[in-house]
Amino acid sequence: MKVVICKDYEDMSKKASEFVINYMMEKPQIKFGFATGSSPIGLYKNLIAAQKEGEISFKYAKSVNLDEYVGIDPSNEQSYSYFMHENLFDHVAIKKENINLPYAPENDEKYALEYRKVLDEFGQRDIQILGLGPNGHIAFNEPAEKLNRRASIIKLTESTIEANSRFFENEDEVPKYALSMGVEEVFNAKTLIVLASGKNKHEAVKRILNEESIYTELPASLLNLHPNVYLFVDEEAYNG
Repeated sequence: MKVVICKDYEDMSKKASEFVINYMMEKPQIKFGFATGSSPIGLYKNLIAAQKEGEISFKYAKSVNLDEYVGIDPSNEQSYSYFMHENLFDHVAIKKENINLPYAPENDEKYALEYRKVLDEFGQRDIQILGLGPNGHIAFNEPAEKLNRRASIIKLTESTIEANSRFFENEDEVPKYALSMGVEEVFNAKTLIVLASGKNKHEAVKRILNEESIYTELPASLLNLHPNVYLFVDEEAYNG
C-alpha cells in the first residue's frame, strides 16, 4: 500500500485528482469504479475543472458504482444515483450508455444478481475509488464474521446508519439495506484509490497500516492484499 499524506481535505482531493488526471491523459478510454459519500466530492470537483480546462475528457470513459440504497428512487436527492449526476456525471462528457448504476427498488436478491451480470460484462476497472468507513467498511461491506464475494443486498449496521443520517432529516429516514459490490468485485481493479479524511477515520487508518492481521471484522484490512493501492489520507486521519 502506497500512503500519500496530505495536509487537509482540499490537499487530499488535489493530490488524488492529479493521479487520476494523469491516468486519464494516458488512457482516455478509462474504466472507472466510482464511490459516493463526502470523501470523493473534492476529487470529482477537480476532475470537472480539469475537463473544463481541456486537460481531460470523459467522452470515452465508462463507469460502474460501488453501491446504492435499497428502496430509494434514483430521482431522490439522497440516492447515490442522484449524487453521481449532481457531483460528476451532469458536468462532464461521459455518455449515458457508459454509466452503470446499481438499482434495487426492493429488498430482493434478484437485483444483486442483475448487477453481478453488469459487473461481469464490464470487466476489470482501471481505477476504483473508495472511501473508508469509520468502522473500516469498504463499499457497504460491514464488519462481520464473513463477507460477501459478490454483489448482494446488505443490512446496514447501526453505526453506518448513524453516520449516514447526516444526509437525511432524521435517522429514521435512512434506508436500512443497500445493494453493494462484494469484496471480490471491489478488488477487480488495476488500481484502488482510497480516500480518508478527518479524525473519525483515524482509528481505521491506524489499524489498516499498523496491525499485522487481516480479518473480516475490519474489511478495510483486506486492502493490504491488493497489489496496487494508494491511500490518500489527510493529517487528521493519519495522526488523529
